[in-house]
Amino acid sequence: MEIYIFVIMNKLKKNNIVKFSEFKITDQEKEIEAILFASNTPLDVEAIESKITKKTNVEKVLENLKNFYSNRGINLVCISKKWSFRTSDKLSNLLSKQKTIEKRLSKAAIETLSIIVYHQPVTRAEIEDIRGVAFGTNTLEILMELNWVKPGGRKDVPGKPIQYETTDDFLSHFNLQKLSDLPTVDELGAAGLIDTSSVEKSIFGTGKFYKEKQDEKSEDIYSNIDEMLNDTLSEEENIEKDPLKK
Repeated sequence: MEIYIFVIMNKLKKNNIVKFSEFKITDQEKEIEAILFASNTPLDVEAIESKITKKTNVEKVLENLKNFYSNRGINLVCISKKWSFRTSDKLSNLLSKQKTIEKRLSKAAIETLSIIVYHQPVTRAEIEDIRGVAFGTNTLEILMELNWVKPGGRKDVPGKPIQYETTDDFLSHFNLQKLSDLPTVDELGAAGLIDTSSVEKSIFGTGKFYKEKQDEKSEDIYSNIDEMLNDTLSEEENIEKDPLKK
């Protein structure tokens, strides 16, 4: 019984040997393979024949290459009698490409964004009044698509127009912690970016921007009051300890 099992196992081992068929490629096949690989457009048989060094049965070579590449990540395909290498359909989901397209903002969009940043919340009519021209096509919509600008409620005036303001994405994109981190009118003028003589400071930097600046000033005032109180208390304590200092 043991001898019988041993003989069967030996036969199985011999039969389990996998033999790989070798694909021998000729010089003409190498040339055609290289021509197709290097081409950025599909090629027909005539175009391939014009590029090879020796005459050969191009159609037969193409069929051989097609069979060889049929089970690989790259396949040789023929579409409208033109041949080219393509990624295997089975792997197309792994090779989806995401492409970022950079677009320049128009001058109108930049001006509109600047007005909203420094005067928010601001209505469409107010933006047009500051710019001195009517809105172009989709100017405000482009800024909203970028998620830099959003509606910020309605102004309490007849007609209840929508007001616009910047978003957190705007701050994040321009690496700002808060709106008051933006340069002031004096700083912009000192940098030569605007003509301060033609800017009405009383309306420049209103809304949220102005409020944040005022909050910062309030914090400074309170911190000064605290310091003054501390100094006063210290003086009173010293007078109590030494009445002669009065």
